[in-house]
Amino acid sequence: MHDTLAILIDHWKADPHSTYNTWFLWDERLKNFRSIRRGIGQVVREIEAGTFGNAYRGSALETVVGSVAEQRQLFKGADHAFLWKPKLRIPDIYENAANQKAFARLLHTCDCCDTAEAVVEAIRRIDALQIKGLGPAVANLLYFIHPTLVMPFNTAMVKGYNAVTGGNVKLGRWDHYLSMREGAIRLNQTHRTQLSNDLGAIAGLLFDIGSGRYAAPPREDDAAALQAWEADLQKVREESAAAQKAWAAANESDATHTQVQGWLRDVGHALGFKVWIAANDRSREYAGGRLADGCLTEFPTTAGTGLDAVRLIDVVWVEPGNAKVAAAFEVEHSTSIYSGIVRMLDLALGTEIGEGSALFLVAPDDRREEVRQQLQRPAFSRVSSLGIRYLPYGELKKNLEPILRFGSGMKPLLEISQRL
Repeated sequence: MHDTLAILIDHWKADPHSTYNTWFLWDERLKNFRSIRRGIGQVVREIEAGTFGNAYRGSALETVVGSVAEQRQLFKGADHAFLWKPKLRIPDIYENAANQKAFARLLHTCDCCDTAEAVVEAIRRIDALQIKGLGPAVANLLYFIHPTLVMPFNTAMVKGYNAVTGGNVKLGRWDHYLSMREGAIRLNQTHRTQLSNDLGAIAGLLFDIGSGRYAAPPREDDAAALQAWEADLQKVREESAAAQKAWAAANESDATHTQVQGWLRDVGHALGFKVWIAANDRSREYAGGRLADGCLTEFPTTAGTGLDAVRLIDVVWVEPGNAKVAAAFEVEHSTSIYSGIVRMLDLALGTEIGEGSALFLVAPDDRREEVRQQLQRPAFSRVSSLGIRYLPYGELKKNLEPILRFGSGMKPLLEISQRL
């Protein structure tokens, strides 16, 4: 099976619509790791302080799980396992204080440890408590803490794993999850040069098999099955019209994000600021060159908490005479604003150069109310004092040329934006 699985992996990596290319290599995936991990820490702190409450809606957990669920198709529906089902009283971590604290201990332990043994031991401890409705879906949170130690978990991945290995893993059981994890790690080691140390890659492969995008390699020496499987591989690139439309929309979203970053870069230069472009966006193609052309090559500080996240802020304007940040911009075209807010909090509260800087959420014109509602979440309680402003695409585009020609300082941006 190893040879045929290796062939499948090569086809999978070459397919532009596979999860490998649309999610695993997606820039936003890496940008969200720190913010999701920080959100998990917020959940732990609220439970430990007794301020978490007894409801999922409006909680810090809803915020961070929602951010995970927006990690494209691989985590679609990740929030279902955490939604409160009152008739079944599951998952039993909202009204049962002891179970809630045990859940916090699991998250905290995994956040603090750095070995597979410690992670597995923490999982076994939570499993021993038999908390109703709290099963392996939690692995989707733990993955963002330890992507090399924890594998994501959902129905499609289970189906894919069983199809590839002949296993009989069942949903909802931690012991089955741990068994699947061990088997997937062995598969990953066998095909390590084709995959990654990050278990998201093997999870994505199994997801695509389990969701029916690819047929699993035949496990027996069956010439007819092998021939049929190879034929299926040839068909996998034939996308339906609906799927093609969805991918086109996703690509358009990425292009729009880059366009807006380019506008902010050019405006920043025109107003006399030095400009920093997010570290993982610097090489994006823009205006016949690269997005980071003419911009700072190093972020203007080496000290502060959350600096890795700060370097991922979409656009930062820096005062020309010093290292002081004049303004920071997060462009939120269609995804959750959670990660962008966390990065700006790290800048404003964790670095000296970010104190008092103007902070902008740049988003489509029709997202203002959504952004406002998101900022009312308890997890964003520190945001109101920072004076974050909403800058609609339409206002930026409409005023782009006048600002480029006649603008000076921060005043033009303040006039076309609104405080949230």
